[in-house]
Formats: sequence, C-alpha cells, structure tokens
Amino acid sequence: MALGVSNGRLSPLTGKPNAVSTQTDKEALKMTPLPFNGNLAESKFQIMRVLQSLDRVTVVKEDPTYIHAVFSSRVLRFKDDVEFYFDEASQKVHFRSASRVGYSDWGVNRKRMEDISARYKEASR
Repeated sequence: MALGVSNGRLSPLTGKPNAVSTQTDKEALKMTPLPFNGNLAESKFQIMRVLQSLDRVTVVKEDPTYIHAVFSSRVLRFKDDVEFYFDEASQKVHFRSASRVGYSDWGVNRKRMEDISARYKEASR
C-alpha cells in the first residue's frame, strides 16, 4: 500500500479492522478530523509535540502538509503507519493509522488516535 497524500486524500483503507481514518467511507473505521490549532505551522507543531511525547514512535517523513510516523508495539514490535495530512483549505488535520500486518488490532489504532486527538486538543486550550 502506497502511503502519502494524493489529490488531498490519504490512502484508502483495506477494510480490515486494524486501521482508522478520517477519510474513509467505512463507518466502523471512520474518525473525525481535528480542527487546525491556529495556522498550518502551529497545528503541525502541536502534532509533532504530541508525537515526540509518545513512546516507540519514529517520524520517518515530514513535508509542509504531511507527517508519516511509525509506531512499534512493545512486545512483538509490530509496526503501524500513522499519517497526518494538514488540509489548509478545510483547516482540518486528517489522519490515517493502520497496522502493516494481521487482520485485527483489537482497537489499538483507534485508541492511539483517540489519545493523540485528546492530547492535541488539550494543547490548543
């Protein structure tokens, strides 16, 4: 699966219950995008601060409107790809979090993105 942004969209999900996205049509895998916290630079800075505060994460790519980070599980070192797309037109931060292998993740990607979302919103207060 190619990662990144194409025509303002993150890659579609495969449909397996081991991922979430703000840009999917699959209701069970859908999450709400985050509002910009100030302008693009401020919003991106806050997401980077949240990522830097978490364990077992490496930012592997950062572009002006995009961040790709890889999270590793504690025990088995499974890798999950987490992407953020900063959409200036809508003033929204879209994201996608997906396991690289397996079928189910027991809600790990959703819990992670709920945590990141809560930390991001807390920083904007």
